[in-house]
Amino acid sequence: MSTINQTTSLSETASWKALFIGGNGIKAIALALGVMLHATNIYLATTVMPSIIEEIGGLEYYAWNTTLFVVASIIGSVISANRLSLLGPRKAYQTAIILFFLGSLCCAFAPSMYILLMGRFIQGLGGGLLFALSYAMVRIVFDKRLWSRAMALISGMWGIAAFSGPFIGGIFAENDQWRWAFGSLLVICILIFIISSIILPVHKSKNNAPLIPYLKLVLLVLAVLSVSIGSILENIIANVSGVILALLLLYILMVAEKKNSVRLLPTGAYKLSSPLGTTYAIMTLLTIATSIEIFVPYFAQIINGFSPLKSGYLTVLIAFGWTFSSLLFSGVKTSSVAKIIRFGAVFMLVGLVGLTWIAGTNNHSTSLFLILNCLFLFLIGVGIGMGWPHLLTSVFSMAPKGEEELASASVTTVQLMATAFGAAIAGLVSNMGGITEPGGIIGAQNASLLLYGVFSIAPLLAIALLLKKNK
Repeated sequence: MSTINQTTSLSETASWKALFIGGNGIKAIALALGVMLHATNIYLATTVMPSIIEEIGGLEYYAWNTTLFVVASIIGSVISANRLSLLGPRKAYQTAIILFFLGSLCCAFAPSMYILLMGRFIQGLGGGLLFALSYAMVRIVFDKRLWSRAMALISGMWGIAAFSGPFIGGIFAENDQWRWAFGSLLVICILIFIISSIILPVHKSKNNAPLIPYLKLVLLVLAVLSVSIGSILENIIANVSGVILALLLLYILMVAEKKNSVRLLPTGAYKLSSPLGTTYAIMTLLTIATSIEIFVPYFAQIINGFSPLKSGYLTVLIAFGWTFSSLLFSGVKTSSVAKIIRFGAVFMLVGLVGLTWIAGTNNHSTSLFLILNCLFLFLIGVGIGMGWPHLLTSVFSMAPKGEEELASASVTTVQLMATAFGAAIAGLVSNMGGITEPGGIIGAQNASLLLYGVFSIAPLLAIALLLKKNK
């Protein structure tokens, strides 16, 4: 979008008051609650995972809880346009909530890790669908002059979730009631279902429903799962084989993208020689680098002896840093954008190297090391947040003609794909580092050292691509 168009859109934007008068307020609340439910669940689940492992076991599947959730979220996000067109806003939203409800119910009563993983997958499917529909329906249920306000409200739910998720999860976990953490989500589901049943429109789209790229979704899911399956096998050959199989499946996916009109990403997305491909690669590497956060609560509780609530808030430091720097650096001059993105990647590298250094020491209980741990986690978030808005803008501006809408949707797809692979790789590295064998404090210390050290490579590669891109 040009500067002129942006200026025009802003001048036509209604006030915040307009978003909450008449029937608009209840619509805004319904869509915002949908995103908050999805986001809160992410932080809540991360916070209670150590307590879950303590009761039902399955430490080797620790990362799978994030991997399967995110993979399912990708599927839900990709099929959202099709569901919205065929079912209409109300039924599509209700479907998403029902799926999320069933997944949460499954998690709350899970007697084993296998049942919990099934619940997390169903949760992810409903959550991804709910997340994508909340944004898509802004254009349907609001006047154009309210779009930017509604989008800002919905996006702001992630900030609320960063506080509410660890708080809810931590409170229940500290009282040995982690199941009720998932149970509390059921109440929110019922509330959203009732509101959406009353206020969302029923009408279906008159246009042909967008096709779902089933084959590509299957290839993507299998690629992620091959890394995850390889990670739980105590054999280096099996570990490496899982990664090789994932790369092969991704290659097949890339070939299928070139030969099929129903695409996941725009033309040029898979070529490092193209500016768009390089930008996607940088986004992927930086997102993967943040995947260490899923193990932060476990390391904090096992190594440092933190409470579930305290370790939960330690986890969201990356999210806080991301949000803070995104707002702070979103308005920098165009001439400074490339430099800002490079500095951000350097900050992430410093953060991960700093965590690696801390993991290699034995003074984990001192106040200084706690402060440094918080600082390095926050620095990782600040680093990705500095350049993230500008990377997204670059994708929009470099989109091939006729693929602008696909490019807009692709940023969520790429972020979720990178998160899924990041979680799978984090599980692989942590298991190889000894998180399950020898396990305990020694295993956690060794796993954290290897995890932080290996993931430091991601921002380093991003810096190399940024330097090459700006030559």
